[in-house]
Amino acid sequence: MNENRSVFALDGITGMLIATVLLLIILTVLTVWGLSVQNANATNYYKIENEKSIKMFSTDNAKHIVDVK
Repeated sequence: MNENRSVFALDGITGMLIATVLLLIILTVLTVWGLSVQNANATNYYKIENEKSIKMFSTDNAKHIVDVK
């Protein structure tokens, strides 16, 4: 029999706690990063120029969008 078992080994409670804390840290970092990106883009206004010349299926439609700062 294997008598060298430990509850606090990395495959026991300690490993589970490390994995849980690591996942919570990753979740927090990604949430804060997502909120900062959303906040930066919420204040990035733009206007559309020459809307009469925009075609339904065209790759040049992005040229009509101008950032307003």
